[in-house]
Amino acid sequence: MRLTDSNVITLRVRFGCKIKRMLHAVIFALLPGLAWAQGIPGQGVAIPNFWDPRAAPERPDLTGFRTIRFLIDDEFPPLAFPGLDGNPTGFSVELARAACERLNLTCTIQVRRFDMLLDALADRQGDVVAAAIPTTAKLRERFAVTTPYFKVPARFAVRLDRNLPEPQTKDLAGKKVGIVAGTAHEAFAKAFFPGAALTPFEDLAGAQAALKSGGVDYLFADGLNLALWVGGADAAGCCGFAGGPYLESRFFGEGMGFIVRKDDEILRRALDYALQQLWKEGKYAELYLRFFPVSLF
Repeated sequence: MRLTDSNVITLRVRFGCKIKRMLHAVIFALLPGLAWAQGIPGQGVAIPNFWDPRAAPERPDLTGFRTIRFLIDDEFPPLAFPGLDGNPTGFSVELARAACERLNLTCTIQVRRFDMLLDALADRQGDVVAAAIPTTAKLRERFAVTTPYFKVPARFAVRLDRNLPEPQTKDLAGKKVGIVAGTAHEAFAKAFFPGAALTPFEDLAGAQAALKSGGVDYLFADGLNLALWVGGADAAGCCGFAGGPYLESRFFGEGMGFIVRKDDEILRRALDYALQQLWKEGKYAELYLRFFPVSLF
């Protein structure tokens, strides 16, 4: 699914109450064990890197800089959700806090309704939006955005007991590939997997059930939903990822970055600097493992 504004809302509905009911059981029980069982952060788990290693952004002079107000919503786990203590947490939230610490800035986290975040930023009720808002040309007309710190790749999932080959184009000929009808994943599959027998489903839950029961050979969908499913109770260990991530921006979007007003260029540059440093220093990997024990990549 391409992360357009409407599809972000659709993703939220799909996560909905079911994911919220699982959060305390998964994120605060199973998840830490999976993340830190690696010993060395990142060992055995694919950690994405969205930063050019040749780039060396300079840290802007932030002497006397104001307190930075981050605006978030808390209804999109695992990027943002209420913690056990009621305070907001999640990958985007903790990354924002880490960026502030790296820059030695004082920051606050303010929760807003998702559909009010950008207007609140424009009205100067906050300084940075850290939410699952896709970077698009339309967004850039109003605001400035950092380098993406998160993307949702497309992935293939398979039954682990089927011993199917990795889903290369030639190996997909004649294979049943489940997709969700009307999504960017269906359009991508039609364009690049012409020999596959595409099997459309009304929603992802139906496609996942078909994969689990053996009704399709592969499932091609967004990696975030699939990662939550294959690592959760509903899949019951039946399935896992096969092959690598697909990140074609024309189909799956440019990703998500921190959003600031256009007149806050120093802040945007500072956040870009902080994000790259957090990657280099391993903090990004630490947070990624905390919230994504089953990597999307």
